[in-house]
Amino acid sequence: MPRSHSRRRPQMIPLLLRFFLILLFAAVAVYAGYQCLFRAPQQLDQPVQNTVELSPEEVALQSHLERKPDFYTILVSGVDDHNGGSDTNILVAVDVANSSIYGVSIPRDTKAIINGEARKINYAYNAGGTALMAETISDQLGIPVDYTVQVDLQGFVALVDAIGGVTFDVPVDMHYEDPYQDLYIHIDKGVQTLNGENAMKVVRFRSGYASQDLGRMQTQQAFLKAAAKQTLTPSNLNKIDDFVKIFQSYVETDLTLGNLAWLGKEAITMGSDAVSFSTLPNEWKSPYIYLNQEETLALINQHLNPYVEDRVAEDLNIPS
Repeated sequence: MPRSHSRRRPQMIPLLLRFFLILLFAAVAVYAGYQCLFRAPQQLDQPVQNTVELSPEEVALQSHLERKPDFYTILVSGVDDHNGGSDTNILVAVDVANSSIYGVSIPRDTKAIINGEARKINYAYNAGGTALMAETISDQLGIPVDYTVQVDLQGFVALVDAIGGVTFDVPVDMHYEDPYQDLYIHIDKGVQTLNGENAMKVVRFRSGYASQDLGRMQTQQAFLKAAAKQTLTPSNLNKIDDFVKIFQSYVETDLTLGNLAWLGKEAITMGSDAVSFSTLPNEWKSPYIYLNQEETLALINQHLNPYVEDRVAEDLNIPS
């Protein structure tokens, strides 16, 4: 039975990305809205409408590549190791017509063919950045990656500091040291205002919980709710410029400011209940994670497919 492969910090990054991006999209949306910059992104691979008579095969191909309106795929890569590596890659499908934002995590050890050789998929990022990562993911899943967003998760620290810290009830005494990661956590239990660095430590801590990862996930979710509540307040409207500067410092993307504003506006309209995440169905067989083709295809057609027609097995290129 296929099982999802867990990394050392399996849930922290997607939650931080969700929190970080939603808040920054909201800030950029307001900022750009003041300047009337709202602009929907382009769908980059729309088939050209040719008035010349087409063969039945060409007509079928055009039909197979017809895009859904206002449906975009965006690869979000989280960088947090200061070595040019990406620990997290999430393909986000924004379906405005159906008020849905769906992100699927792509395990970094997923087997991929890169430059003709079998590699772990994260090698694509190290070899060619988000462009090669997007190309590799698109080839495997049989769908385009319209845009890319690269996030330095130190932006999470900066954002917490920008709002003056987050008041939070730390559930347990947190004491842990890992010189290899240059990680030293010493935070006492109880209500306190956490600055950015301590907030990052709280959401990373896991060893003091009986259930470790489950306990950490519960703390992360509680912290993010507290942070969101304290961030999205009228008193922070005068900090929009700070939020935009954080976005400019910690986010690289080929989306324009107007595109981000439009997407932010749509995301705010949809609300947080419209946002959901999962992981590509997979099975771990050392040294790779192998995607389950049948289950992956079903997930693509349910959540990620930007085309009107369903994808079929022949559209995918998943290594065995």
